[in-house]
Amino acid sequence: MPVLALESSCDETAAAVTDGPLVLAEAVRSQVDLHRRYGGVVPEIASRAHLEAVDALASEVLERSGKRLSDLDGIAVTQGPGLVGALLVALSFAKGLSLAAGLPATGVNHVKAHALAPFLIARTGGTARAPGGGGGPGAPAAPGEPGFPLVALVASGGHTSLFLMEDLLTFRTLGRTLDDAAGEAFDKSAKLMGLGYPGGAVIERMAERGDPEAYRISRPMLRDGLDFSFSGLKTRVADLYRAHGLDRAPDGARELCDLAASFQAAAVEVMAAKLEAAVRATGAKGAVLAGGVAANGALRRAAAAACGRLGVALHVPRPSWCADNAAMIGYLGALQLARGENPLAPESEARTRWPAECPP
Repeated sequence: MPVLALESSCDETAAAVTDGPLVLAEAVRSQVDLHRRYGGVVPEIASRAHLEAVDALASEVLERSGKRLSDLDGIAVTQGPGLVGALLVALSFAKGLSLAAGLPATGVNHVKAHALAPFLIARTGGTARAPGGGGGPGAPAAPGEPGFPLVALVASGGHTSLFLMEDLLTFRTLGRTLDDAAGEAFDKSAKLMGLGYPGGAVIERMAERGDPEAYRISRPMLRDGLDFSFSGLKTRVADLYRAHGLDRAPDGARELCDLAASFQAAAVEVMAAKLEAAVRATGAKGAVLAGGVAANGALRRAAAAACGRLGVALHVPRPSWCADNAAMIGYLGALQLARGENPLAPESEARTRWPAECPP
């Protein structure tokens, strides 16, 4: 089922043409340079940038995929959760295109779509190539239909949740962040340390040169249920940064690398421990690690080690599919279109909040 997929939930405009899990063409236009000077995403700027990009990206992926609108079976678009102004751009574009082309359209839950990203398949040179390596406990699982149920940890700048996936469409929330999302904690901690925006990748690079035990940082809610709390981590980073006079440390100083490593170790340990606890509690046959934070190498290694102890497979996307993208929207959208779920109508609204259990 070939579909055109669109994504504009936050600060990246994306389009893709997919056929089930097969990605025929995709494009992403990042807004990092637009928001860097402000130290975070400015919703109005994000919305305007989406307006400038969405039409061009849709045309680009159609041309690169070799498909015309008449070749498609439908349109999939992120309906939520996300920033309302940003969501409305792709959502409005999809509604108009659906009416003009006579194609059915469906609204997709962005967070649920992240959990399907490990199962996407890339087409290169006319052939299909799947991400990941050969399975085994704790190793990236081989592509294809996974064994259910799965526990999914979706960790990003706006969301950190644990789900039980009964199948590719049915999710039940096991735990969620009670305050900041994991990616938000990375970005805000980096900002507090004067490392700029976005901060997750910078912290990871500096952590590679630092001592994760240099500074004492507690692991919030480590053994307390399956919910998360990350706000205390960034508060601790701010306190250590001031107490040790790190504002006077030169760029790349060992002390800054140590603080980055200590913060990252705390955040990663909590996420990996919760993932392992959820798999144990549910008896799941495997685990999914997805979302922007899933690109972090330390988290990928810790999650693989946890799944190795349990003897289950870990499903992780290639790094480019950890970030917001339209390919994952297309895959989930195609499944919904096949079932006639969540059809878009002219009156359909953006959903800034959208629990995974709510019907699509």
